[in-house]
Amino acid sequence: MADVSAECNIRVLCRFRPLNHSETLRGDKYIPTFQGDDTVIIGGKPYVFDKVFPTNCTQEQVYNTCAKQIVKDVLDGYNGTIFAYGQTSSGKTYTMEGKLHDPDGRGIIPRIAEDIFNHIYTMDENLEFHIKVKITALSKTNLSVHEDKNRVPYVKGCTERFVSSPEEVMDVIDEGKANRHVAVTNMNEHSSRSHSIFLINIKQEHVETEQKLCGKLYLVDLAGSEKVSKTGAEGAVLDEAKNINKSLSALGNVISALAEGTKTHVPYRDSKMTRILQDSLGGNCRTTMFICCSPSAFNDAETKSTLMFGQRAKTIKNTASVNLELTAEQWKRKYEKEKEKNKNLKENIQRLEAELNHWHNGVEICIISLFLTQKNTQRFLQNNGACERIPEEHKLKYEEEIRKLYKQLDDKVHTHAHTYAHTHHEAKIRSLTEYMQNMELKKRQLENNYDCLSEELTKLQTAVCLCVFQKADAQREPQHKQLGRLRDDINHKQKIIDELKDDNQRLSLQLEQRSVEFSVLKKREQEKSRQLEELRFLHERQEQTRQDMKGLEETVARELQTLHNLRKLFVQDLTARVKQSSELELDDSGGCSTQKQKISFLENNLEQLTKVHKQLVRDNADLRCELPKLEKRLRSTADRVRALEGALTEAKEGAMKDRRRYQQEVERIKDAMRARNGFRRPHAALIAKPIRPGHYPASLSTNHMFTRSRDQPITFSNAMFNSATEKPLKK
Repeated sequence: MADVSAECNIRVLCRFRPLNHSETLRGDKYIPTFQGDDTVIIGGKPYVFDKVFPTNCTQEQVYNTCAKQIVKDVLDGYNGTIFAYGQTSSGKTYTMEGKLHDPDGRGIIPRIAEDIFNHIYTMDENLEFHIKVKITALSKTNLSVHEDKNRVPYVKGCTERFVSSPEEVMDVIDEGKANRHVAVTNMNEHSSRSHSIFLINIKQEHVETEQKLCGKLYLVDLAGSEKVSKTGAEGAVLDEAKNINKSLSALGNVISALAEGTKTHVPYRDSKMTRILQDSLGGNCRTTMFICCSPSAFNDAETKSTLMFGQRAKTIKNTASVNLELTAEQWKRKYEKEKEKNKNLKENIQRLEAELNHWHNGVEICIISLFLTQKNTQRFLQNNGACERIPEEHKLKYEEEIRKLYKQLDDKVHTHAHTYAHTHHEAKIRSLTEYMQNMELKKRQLENNYDCLSEELTKLQTAVCLCVFQKADAQREPQHKQLGRLRDDINHKQKIIDELKDDNQRLSLQLEQRSVEFSVLKKREQEKSRQLEELRFLHERQEQTRQDMKGLEETVARELQTLHNLRKLFVQDLTARVKQSSELELDDSGGCSTQKQKISFLENNLEQLTKVHKQLVRDNADLRCELPKLEKRLRSTADRVRALEGALTEAKEGAMKDRRRYQQEVERIKDAMRARNGFRRPHAALIAKPIRPGHYPASLSTNHMFTRSRDQPITFSNAMFNSATEKPLKK
């Protein structure tokens, strides 16, 4: 792993789909109002995200904004994740998958699959890539989740495939989509009944420097949350909806715990999905989350809940670092660097110990000088002179008492400092409490003012109505003027009410900010106490660290010797495998010669059948030429003609049987050649397909008839076996 890591927030993007057909027929109201590129207003409340996509945005715009950069990050060795979250029928699957084989309607997953290979083909030719993909549908099946050596969760037993082109990736996606369960509900005709996680694992190695990087890209299409009263789910679909809502609830608990930042426990293990995606939520990953929303007023509550979920997720911080596998030389350099760093730390410890001793001496002098005054300075010096003449045991006793007094004095100083900090802390709490009470009092006053203004507004409206009804005929023009003035007054009062509401909201935000500052100060106090405890034990660990370093140096020397021996064994094993592969190639050449003999035998049979067929055609032509001359002898030769027709029919059937037999033999030979050319069998070992930048995949031409390139393939047609009454074939 790389030493350098950087904190980054989860990137949250919001996308609204257009009104669908059923919502248009129902006459649902279009509720979102877009303000700029990052704000959407629902019900008068603004929601701010990294990017907001209106209903008229294209799939290409979505991909270029959110996913194009994450491909470069994964190829640079970082982990990446793209989520799609939202209620059912909000456009999650359309955003992630779209129309898989439509150039304009493709979603994020097929575009990323193509973009990864386009980037690889333009990179350094000394790099070698191994790309492995797997797709998992998280249903109610009990999945076995384990952790690797780096404590990263993974699904045990999940099928993984090595790929070397975008077409192979699309084949895996098509297979996974075919296995994913889809059902019909009242809100969605193609409702996904399980979460889908598509993982692309990219390992790259520099051929010359042997430097290895590894990046993982999770593409997650979550199943939508469902309200049974709207979807009308029943039976098995209802059970699936329960499992979906349960896992999404676990995801919401994880997001809330991470967003709050004060909880020591994050419930990743409450769900298989959150367990697998633990690194994507608050771990070593660069995460982008799509929240897909419905613009219909019918789904107003679900849309607001989704937007609030996205705002909580936006506050989560991940720590992304490059997944770098160090070579033996790099480990050695790192060891030397750490050794030098440890040496510098030892020097700093010695210097700090010397300063600590000087500090202790200075404290003693300062304490003594506090008790000296101008009157008793001479008497203190005389007592110091008398101390030289006292016995040794008394001197030790006095020194012991002096040390006890120093200790008591240090305890008193520490107690005084703690008391001062506690008093200061209580004073700050009291001031914050008073400030909160003042804010609450102001809030009540504003509410009272608001109530008074509302009553006054009601009275004014009542007075206006009475005036209108009483003086409608006689004083119409004055009434209009008075009504205008009253409207202006009402507008002015309404503005005052809005301003008071804004002030109330601002004061509430300030109160929350003060609460956050109080918690931060409390954390700082705890951190200072912990640092004080660490300084106390620093001196005691010095000798132990020196001894541990000696043992570590010996261990590293032994490990380097072991690594050298393993390298020799690896070279010997590689030589033996090369010899074995050469022997296997010799065996394969013998099998190819046998197949060539079979092919030549089949070609000879084909030539014989062709000759027989040409002979039959010539006989047919001769009979047709003699037919006008033999009309008078038709009755006498009818039996002979019938016999010839029967023979011709039998020859047809025999030729068709020979043709079918020949095609079966050709198919058998083709299947054998496919098996020899490395088509993957079920339960066979996976073979990595390395990809080199600058080398585009070549299209392999196949010869389906197994003929030489200079010969034309022989084809059969029913026209060759026409009855004797048809015209003869022209050569």
